[in-house]
Amino acid sequence: MNNLRSLTLNDDAQSLCELPVLTGTTGPNVIDVQHLYRETGLFTYDPGFNSTASCRSTITFIDGEEGVLLYRGYPIEQLAEQCNFLEVCYLILKGELPTTTQLDSFQHNITMHTMVHDQLTNFFKGFRRDAHPMAIMVGVVGALSAFYHDALDIRSKKDREMCSIRLIAKVPTIVAMCHKYSTGLPFMYPNNKLSYVENFLRMMHATPCDDYQANPVLVRALDRILILHADHEQNASTSTVRLAGSSGANPFACITAGIACLWGAAHGGANEAVLNMLEKIGDVSKIPEFINKAKDKNDPFRLMGFGHRVYKNHDPRARLMRTTCHEVLNELGLHDIKLFELALELERIALEDEYFIEKKLYPNVDFYSGIVLHALGIPTNMFTAMFAMGRTVGWIAHWDEMIADPEQKIGRPRQLYTGAMRRDVPADHRKSN
Repeated sequence: MNNLRSLTLNDDAQSLCELPVLTGTTGPNVIDVQHLYRETGLFTYDPGFNSTASCRSTITFIDGEEGVLLYRGYPIEQLAEQCNFLEVCYLILKGELPTTTQLDSFQHNITMHTMVHDQLTNFFKGFRRDAHPMAIMVGVVGALSAFYHDALDIRSKKDREMCSIRLIAKVPTIVAMCHKYSTGLPFMYPNNKLSYVENFLRMMHATPCDDYQANPVLVRALDRILILHADHEQNASTSTVRLAGSSGANPFACITAGIACLWGAAHGGANEAVLNMLEKIGDVSKIPEFINKAKDKNDPFRLMGFGHRVYKNHDPRARLMRTTCHEVLNELGLHDIKLFELALELERIALEDEYFIEKKLYPNVDFYSGIVLHALGIPTNMFTAMFAMGRTVGWIAHWDEMIADPEQKIGRPRQLYTGAMRRDVPADHRKSN
């Protein structure tokens, strides 16, 4: 990144300051305003930070207009079709795809850390059985720092790498434990002979009296879901992880902050909202009624899983997830089940209806991933926890990048104050009127 040129900020005829314009590898140029207040006494105002770059990053690039998503420069389409999730994890963490030897070593390290400290199981007993899995995850993942405090020196690259391994390895175990606890079934220990995704599915679905053999088509489907959710640039939860990490907080606390942010319905809860919407529609015959509601500007109803805030064209992840969705439905013979029949009819309308095409309200990754997760036997209230499992590696990579960045400072956004002017407390303020 370097200075492309500079912009002059003027107040009437007076020049206030020169603002450098930076250019990255690709994407929009950036106006550097970090010294703006020092030189002019002015702040910028940008609610939601939609026009503000908070950091330099080499991890992920998105072009929402063209429908492009790159991890370390590699198109998401190629990664999802040619790599498995742990290969993508290695890429996101290290910057390059692994050789066979590097991948074997990485997989071995992950496998050897999938167990959680046995005392951690006691934390689950403090939650109600009907607690939301994300509430449990926030508590349990946050508690990891109390058990694995041997590698919490954030300035040590070795310690950061160990924390990365532990989080990628243990979050799936914790997610499966959340599910088992809510159903009253005993926890299933990890099986070191299985792959990352096979092991997770077994921990989710097996019991001590009935083992689980994963269908390869379903394993590949979940593997692809994890790849597609591994990172998405400076989204709300990733920015939360970076902001928490900027204070020097330990990585388990920072990832917990990301999980809490992801729990929001506007962020990680979208695929859960898709299933809730389908259940609300209830029958194919009612689709026209809900389509009309979605088109009515005066009706608050919105079709969940259509369109995307970032992608103004097709969501590149949705194309891949659509193929995966149909593969799973074909494998399990679910096309004629009411909920899936309903989803497929909604998909058909969205791809053919002029209103949806004009507005570019195409089915997004949440629409398809929700259907696939349901087909895999994942309860709806577990969908956001599954999202967190995939996104953990992205959060870790951004946290690690931030810690190693010499320019990074503790996050401290400014504000445009619109409250009362200074005033004094009246001497008789406690007297009743």
